[in-house]
Amino acid sequence: MILVGNQRGGGKDLALHLMKDENERVEIHELRGFASDNLVSAFQESYAMSRATKCKQHLFSLSLNPPPDEDVETQVFENAVDRVEEKLGLEGQPRTIVFHEKYGDDGKLRRHAHAVWCRIDTENMKAVQLSFTHNKLQEIARELYIEHDWQMPRGFINKEERNPRNFTLAEWQQAKRAGKDARKTKAQFQDAWTLSDSQAAFGHALNERGYVLAQGRRGFVAVDHEGEVYPVSRWVGIKSKQVQAKLGELNGLPNVEEAHSRAAKMITDRLKEIAHEQVAISQSKQQVLSADAERTHQNQKEYRKKLEKIQAARKSLEEEQRQAKLRKGLLGFLDRFTGKRKRTIEENKNEAFKAQIRDREEWRNMEEKQRLANQSMHRKTESIKSKHQKSVNELKQDIDHIKSGVEDKKSKLREEFKAKRKSQQRERPKRRSSPSRSRDRPSFDR
Repeated sequence: MILVGNQRGGGKDLALHLMKDENERVEIHELRGFASDNLVSAFQESYAMSRATKCKQHLFSLSLNPPPDEDVETQVFENAVDRVEEKLGLEGQPRTIVFHEKYGDDGKLRRHAHAVWCRIDTENMKAVQLSFTHNKLQEIARELYIEHDWQMPRGFINKEERNPRNFTLAEWQQAKRAGKDARKTKAQFQDAWTLSDSQAAFGHALNERGYVLAQGRRGFVAVDHEGEVYPVSRWVGIKSKQVQAKLGELNGLPNVEEAHSRAAKMITDRLKEIAHEQVAISQSKQQVLSADAERTHQNQKEYRKKLEKIQAARKSLEEEQRQAKLRKGLLGFLDRFTGKRKRTIEENKNEAFKAQIRDREEWRNMEEKQRLANQSMHRKTESIKSKHQKSVNELKQDIDHIKSGVEDKKSKLREEFKAKRKSQQRERPKRRSSPSRSRDRPSFDR
């Protein structure tokens, strides 16, 4: 049953919408907690109560749409409404339930329901706080599909539960940090159950979620790569008889130990793939960085040559300009006589010295920039190497941990079996030794 709910105001519009005559039949099944006996007046009461608070969306409207091919009884609708009310914290709030009957596109008459609550808590004069309503409604809807054995729509399956053999490095690391969420684990089992119609299909669906179907001591179980055993009936949320009826006999299924090995192999194979991917990614990035470094070094080399040419051309020009300051001929003779030429020569020397310092400073600045750029590129290369090497090492450790877990499990089972066997041998009653024949044989005197 698909449940869609939202907070809203506009009580009059909602009441008129629920009572539209476009439906073949409209039935106000319940009107609880309101003084009025019609929807328009009831929702106006809710609005009047909301005026004493700051709440603008004083109603919570819920639509309940059962599977199209199912004939759902009124009691099932009522039960679903009660569960939503409890889950959202709306117990005791005024509510109404309205049934609609309407012909579908295939000409079949179908029935669905609407429930509306007043959110205003009159005792505390505030609105009931509603949080994460979508997730809560989806959780109840999934439970309803499981309980009534309805075919769950494909789009309703939890999209987060993807094939574990397709997980990425980031997803694997996040899963390790977060650990397992019992709700998500149960959702995985319920998804696999609703998607399958046989033992083979259910086993395949579990494999896609990282589990292996096996035979336990008391029936069907699933085993993950860590060796955890999950009884199917408990995690799907149904009775063992229903599991037996759908999946049939246990014959042909691996035992828990074999299932653990298979599940571990599924995960370790994927981890090995990720490790190879990390090596390939690291090599690819290093090749790109190496090409960038080569281009950078070439650009730096060209820039040094360019700076040399610029400085040489500028030096030549400035030398010509300084020489031009030394006048020739009669004016030059006057400059010698007055001492101006000597002063000009001193000024030219100072300017040449300053130009030399400037050129050296430019060259040092260029070298420092290139040095820092090369260091940055080298650090980036080393960081990528270190990061990917760390990831590969962690993946190898995880693979070794999973493999050692399988071996530890096997050795533990062997030890338990030996201990059990010894215990049985000790508990066996000892056979009474038969009396010797010589003792029982009568003696005759000769």
